[in-house]
Amino acid sequence: MTQVIGFVGLGRMGGPMSRRLIDAGHRLTVFDANAEAVAPVESAGAAIAASPEAIGHAADIVFVSLPTPDIVQSVVLNGIGNGSRVKTVVDLSTSGPSMAGRVSKDLMERGIAWVDAPVSGGIAGARNGTLAVMASGPRASFELVEPLLAVFGKVFFVGEKAGLGQVAKLGNNLLAAAAMVVSSEALVMGVKAGIDPKVMLDIINAGSGRNSATQDKFPRSVLPRTFDFGFATGLSYKDVRLCVDEAESLGVPMIVGAAVRQMLAVTNARFGPTSDFTSITRVVEEWANVEVKG
Repeated sequence: MTQVIGFVGLGRMGGPMSRRLIDAGHRLTVFDANAEAVAPVESAGAAIAASPEAIGHAADIVFVSLPTPDIVQSVVLNGIGNGSRVKTVVDLSTSGPSMAGRVSKDLMERGIAWVDAPVSGGIAGARNGTLAVMASGPRASFELVEPLLAVFGKVFFVGEKAGLGQVAKLGNNLLAAAAMVVSSEALVMGVKAGIDPKVMLDIINAGSGRNSATQDKFPRSVLPRTFDFGFATGLSYKDVRLCVDEAESLGVPMIVGAAVRQMLAVTNARFGPTSDFTSITRVVEEWANVEVKG
């Protein structure tokens, strides 16, 4: 019997990742509650399922790419995990180690393996197959899905304990958000003092202060005033909250992380959860009464 791959969640990241699997020659069955998200994947050759549970009946390996831990847990345990065929569930979402531990334990009792595989690299990385994939879970299950994960980008095996991939991803996303926060403060200071923001960025990127925000996010989304990098403020806020909570549960101080969380809370309240997380700069601009623009 031909192996069927399922995919639940065809949003900004899930859509291009699912299409990469199709382009690589894999037989895909997909589900998303949003019909508009399903259409391009169906056009690419995927079969459409009526529900997450139907995916669990149709596919051997099921990928999920969903926005929050609660949604992941509900879709997996109340939907996919009730399927008669599914043997492995792979979570591409950033859903946190606590949820991973709960869900993996429940699935194990049903004879279903769980692999964490959160990804980093944004929409462009999902489209181009250049994501960083942070995987954890039983080694045999990981080895089974590793060739599929390699379609998305560079794969790192973190360990066999459920949730370790999630810990790696939370640390990564904290650093990405922290770079955005502190770079906003530095750029706003420079502009307020009278420095051209492009010159300021060129200096930083030629020096020791360069980071993912100054190299990519500011030139692409802040200076043009588009604020459209492609990562929602609400999701960044969720990820940093998860990170700080996990650090506290491990007994790890996270002083700067807590400050980043508060900046995202302010941005979330001021511009809304669907705003782009580069809107962090707009908060600092408002406080300083200046704009960082090209």
